[in-house]
Amino acid sequence: MIRVAAVGDIHLAPGAEGLLRPAFETLGTCADLLLLAGDLTRHGTEEEARVVAGEVAGLPVPVIAVLGNHDYQSDRQEAVTRVLSEADVTVLEGDCVQFDVDGVTVGVAGTKGFGGGFAGRCASEFGEPEMKAFIQYTRSCADGLLRSLRELSDRDCAVRIALTHYAPVPDTLAGEPPEIYPFLGSYLLAEAVDEAGADLAVHGHAHLGTEHGMTEGGVRVRNVAMPVIGSAFALYHLNRAPA
Repeated sequence: MIRVAAVGDIHLAPGAEGLLRPAFETLGTCADLLLLAGDLTRHGTEEEARVVAGEVAGLPVPVIAVLGNHDYQSDRQEAVTRVLSEADVTVLEGDCVQFDVDGVTVGVAGTKGFGGGFAGRCASEFGEPEMKAFIQYTRSCADGLLRSLRELSDRDCAVRIALTHYAPVPDTLAGEPPEIYPFLGSYLLAEAVDEAGADLAVHGHAHLGTEHGMTEGGVRVRNVAMPVIGSAFALYHLNRAPA
């Protein structure tokens, strides 16, 4: 059984030092890895990233993250990634990482993702170049997730997890205003998960959303935005399928 701790949308900045550290220090007794589902900072600065790094540095479990829209706000996402990497956080964007957990190979594929909406009410690559670029970027993120999940499959990972910031399904957006669903996620992410296969999909971004959802292909989806789960992290147990 693989124990996965996950949280997103922690939005840390100077003044929040030590907010999550006490809870994170318990992970060695209850989890095998920690997933951070984006929006780790408020405005995407190195100063804020150093606060995040201080919360997770030296933890007894691997820490894997994707960035969120807030982490891009200052156009310093590469610097944010560097600060987190220096604290031994694996930051994914269209790539993957794997770990051995008591003889079980666990793989995580990650991308920030982007918006566009969901089947029946989604944007398309048609019309103005700005609209085409919007959806092409979403598709590029989804394609990166697809390739990474397939790579984990080729490596015979026993457990595969898809980590994104934006939502792959509308289920976990319930509670958010329907008018903003197109800016909260995209069905293209779910298509990638279903096509390549995964045991669990984890995302954040939707602060007013719902924790539990599922793709059309039957992959369980969890919204781990901290305002949704109401704690420093949620814990999921996987035995080739989520508990």
